[in-house]
Amino acid sequence: MDYRYLMSLHIIFVVCWFAALFYIVRLFIYTTEAQKKDEIAKPILTQQLLIMQKKLWYIIGWPSMIGTFIFGFWMLFSNMALLSMPWMWLKLICVGLLALYHLECQRIYRQQTQGVFKYSSFKLRLFNELGTVFLVAIVFLVIVKSSAGMLWGLLGMFAFAGILMLCVFLYKKNREKENKEMENVRGKTEDGKENT
Repeated sequence: MDYRYLMSLHIIFVVCWFAALFYIVRLFIYTTEAQKKDEIAKPILTQQLLIMQKKLWYIIGWPSMIGTFIFGFWMLFSNMALLSMPWMWLKLICVGLLALYHLECQRIYRQQTQGVFKYSSFKLRLFNELGTVFLVAIVFLVIVKSSAGMLWGLLGMFAFAGILMLCVFLYKKNREKENKEMENVRGKTEDGKENT
């Protein structure tokens, strides 16, 4: 097969894989937050979100990861010179870590389907940003392909990760503030009803 077709198919599967990874963790967050809803909304939301998780994970997530590996290794075997380049080894390490990230998502998926919610929505939001860090690292390594560029790319990746973590932290603080304000409004409304 022409190398360009292999590369095209590899990129298509990579894009689909990252889309699944990003969205599955968002669904984990929503399912975790659904556990705090009232007794009417909680089972309905949980059931619907678990169905969405299952379809996303087994129709897009796993097939995309498998396709990524099939066409990625096919490209390597079609052009073994790639293995003599340091950036390729760093990329393969990042892809290996991404595969471990995928397996951790599988573990969280199984837990949630069994009604176990070990992680808070805040921890899951931080976990979600780890996928973005892998995406940035892999893209920089593939595009830059030089030692100096890789160094700057990795430094940029860590800076980017720090900024993402800060944004998640600020989001959490803002959300807590909004929740307190809502509780205060509810409390005043209930006090007003009791007085009348």
